[in-house]
Amino acid sequence: MFQSIKEDIDSVFARDPAARSVFEVITCYPGFHARLVHRMAHWLWYAKLKWLARFLSHLGRFLTGIEIHPGATIGRRFFIDHGMGVVIGETAEIGDDCTLYHGVTLGGTSWKEGKRHPTLGNGVVVGAGAKILGPITIGDSAKIGSNAVVVKNVPMGATAAGIPARILDEATKRPGFNAYGISNDQNDPLAQAIHGLLGHGMVVDKRINLILDQLEKMGVNIEEERATADKFDPNYLNKIVD
Repeated sequence: MFQSIKEDIDSVFARDPAARSVFEVITCYPGFHARLVHRMAHWLWYAKLKWLARFLSHLGRFLTGIEIHPGATIGRRFFIDHGMGVVIGETAEIGDDCTLYHGVTLGGTSWKEGKRHPTLGNGVVVGAGAKILGPITIGDSAKIGSNAVVVKNVPMGATAAGIPARILDEATKRPGFNAYGISNDQNDPLAQAIHGLLGHGMVVDKRINLILDQLEKMGVNIEEERATADKFDPNYLNKIVD
């Protein structure tokens, strides 16, 4: 028990540069407090004292702004940064060394009994405001970008972002801790697709201009086609996409 608490304190220093002392972590970090309350509530839940477990969880929510159902299973060195508005459902399972930021929801999408909430592997980072919904699996070391809405499984080591979330370029997979679940140099496949379409549009424009030039040399009047041609600036559009 005390070893687990020490690990929780150490995990704060490992992932939050603002932490200055053990006393500050113990007294001023709501994520740490919520984890302590959940340990007690979780024990009561599986001791069949479910009302007492729910009431203790309710008190923890009142004190910290973090709602963790006592039935949720949480691994070691779990860290909730800032914390306000975090909701973790009854059948959620969280592995070791996971990090959640404020506003994260691990929610259910079904009224059916049984598994309704997500499973997070080890080392998962979930950015602020992200919603992970349903009995899906987030693989080990995966990262969920801020405000993403995830409704499908995320592979091990991948990064998911967007609404609905999509997997970013596999080439961007990298080990280590990324605050808020995303870095500044991710290759978004949607942006890559748009860049590709813009490049294709440039090639098509050149071909059309070549055809018009040949028609003009043959004596065909193409002034109207030249006048009504759309002003297409792919460089400007590429900048917007970036």
